[in-house]
Amino acid sequence: MSALTRAPAATLVLAVLALPALLPIAATLLAWSSPETGIWAHQLQYVLPRVALNTLLLVFWVGLGSLLLGVGLGWLVAFHEFPGRRVLSWALLLPLAVPGYVLAVVAAGTLDYAGPVQSWFRSAGGPDLRWLQVRSLGGAAVILTLTLYPYVYMLARVAFDNASRTMLEVAMTLGEDQRGHFRRVMLPMARPALAAGLALVCMETLADFGVVAAFNVDTLTTAIYRTWYGLFSLQAALQLAGLLVLGVLAAAWLERRSRGRETYAVTRPERERMPRRRLKGFSAVAAVVVASVVLALAFLLPVWQLSAWAWQHTADLDSRYLDFALRSLGVAGSGALLVVAAALLHGYALAGAGHAWARGLGRLATLGYALPGAVLAVGVFAPLNTLGGLLQGTLVVMFIAYLARFLAVAAGPVEGGLARIHGGLDEAAATLGAGVAARLRRVHLPLLRSSLLVAAILVFVDLMKELPITLMTRPFGFETLAVRIFEMAAEGEWTRAALPAVMIVLVGLLPVYLLSRRLDHVA
Repeated sequence: MSALTRAPAATLVLAVLALPALLPIAATLLAWSSPETGIWAHQLQYVLPRVALNTLLLVFWVGLGSLLLGVGLGWLVAFHEFPGRRVLSWALLLPLAVPGYVLAVVAAGTLDYAGPVQSWFRSAGGPDLRWLQVRSLGGAAVILTLTLYPYVYMLARVAFDNASRTMLEVAMTLGEDQRGHFRRVMLPMARPALAAGLALVCMETLADFGVVAAFNVDTLTTAIYRTWYGLFSLQAALQLAGLLVLGVLAAAWLERRSRGRETYAVTRPERERMPRRRLKGFSAVAAVVVASVVLALAFLLPVWQLSAWAWQHTADLDSRYLDFALRSLGVAGSGALLVVAAALLHGYALAGAGHAWARGLGRLATLGYALPGAVLAVGVFAPLNTLGGLLQGTLVVMFIAYLARFLAVAAGPVEGGLARIHGGLDEAAATLGAGVAARLRRVHLPLLRSSLLVAAILVFVDLMKELPITLMTRPFGFETLAVRIFEMAAEGEWTRAALPAVMIVLVGLLPVYLLSRRLDHVA
C-alpha cells in the first residue's frame, strides 16, 4: 500500500495497467504499415463502403432514438406525478439486464417471417402478406434503442431531479412557462449528463456484435470477425479495427470540442426541489401508457417470451448446459477477481502518482471501455500471437482483453471508496504499530468492502453477457452461455436459445437493482 504511494512505484504500476488498453490501439494503427493489398481491393470494392454506411446509420438512429426515449422518460418521471411513477422510475432501468443479442433472439423468433406473428397475419390476410422485415438495419436500430436508452434515461433523470426551484422562478419572471423553462434552461444545463449518456449509447452501438450478427446486418464489427475467420487474414482484420478505433477517438474528440469552455454548475438544497406537476385525467393515463409500453417492449414481453420458450425446451437441459453455465460462472468470477484486484492497484497507484503524465497513464488504463470488444479481441490477440504457440489454446489472451475492456467499470466504485478513507486513519494505525499489510487488511479492506463488492458484481455481470471478446479469443471448443446463444441464433434456433438467455437475464437483474437504489439516493 505505502509502496504504491511512492511516485516511481505508482508510475510503474499505472504503466503496466495501461498496456492492455494501449496494446490494441498501437497494434491496429501499426498494422497499416503493411496493408493487405489483395484483400483490401476486395474490401474497398464490395465491403467497406457498405459496412461503413451501415455503421454510421446505426449509430445515428440508435443515438437519436435513445436520446428521445431517455430524455422524454426522464422528463416525465422527474417533473410529473402520476399513478405508478415510483415503480416506473426504477423499472425503466430493467432493460439494462437484457443483453442486446438476447432481445434480438426474441424479436427474430417472434417477428421473423416464420415466427408466430407473421404466420398469423398470413393465415388471416393471405400467403403473400409480408409486412415486416425485422432482420434489417431498422430492426437492429430498434432493438439497440430499447436496450440502450436507460443510459440516457438514468443520467437525464438525475440531472432533472437536481434542478433548482429558483431557476424555475427566475425563468417565470422572464416570461417563460414550464415548457419554455425546460426547453431553454433545463436541457442546456443537463447537456453534460445527456452528452455522457449519448456517448455511452454510441460506444455500445459501435461495439455491438450480437444484434447485428443475429440480424445479418453488416457493420465494421462483423466485418472484422469475417475478415479474421472468413478470409483468414489477421492483418486485414487489424486494419479494419484501426478504422473503428479512429472513429471512436474522433467521436470522443468532437463531443468534447463541441462543449468548448462552457461550464455547468447547479446546486440544489433539498428544500428547493423542483415541484412535480400532478397529471390528471387523459394526461395521467397517457403518461402511464407511454412508460408502460416502453417497459413492456424492452423488458416484460421479451422476458415472458423467453420464459415460455425455455419451459418448452426444458428437455434440452443436460450435462452440456451445466458445462456452459459452469464455464460462464468460472470465467466471470475469475475475470471479476482479476479486474477488481487491478482496479484496487490502479486506485492506490493513481493516488500516489506524482506527475500529471503519470496520472494520464492511469486514465489511459481505463480507455479500453471505449473500444469495441472486436477491436480489443483482434488487437490483443495479434501482438501476443507473435510469441508463437505459447499462448494458443489458453485463456490468457481473453483475460487480458477483459482487463482492458472492464477496468473502467471497476475503477469507478473503487476510486470512490478510496476517496472516503481519511488519511488520519493510516497515521493512527501506524502509530499503533500496524504495518502495511496489517493496515490494508484491518483498516482499508473493511472500509472498501462495499465498494469492492459493487465493482465485482458489475464486472461479473458484464462478463457473463460479454460476447465478441469471448467468441474471438476463446480456446477451441470453449463455449459459454453467451457463445451458445450466438451459435443457436446463427443456426436460426431462436426458441432453443431461450434457456441460456434466461440464465443471463436473471444474473443481470442484480446490478440493475443496485443501480436503481444508487440512482434513488443520488436523485
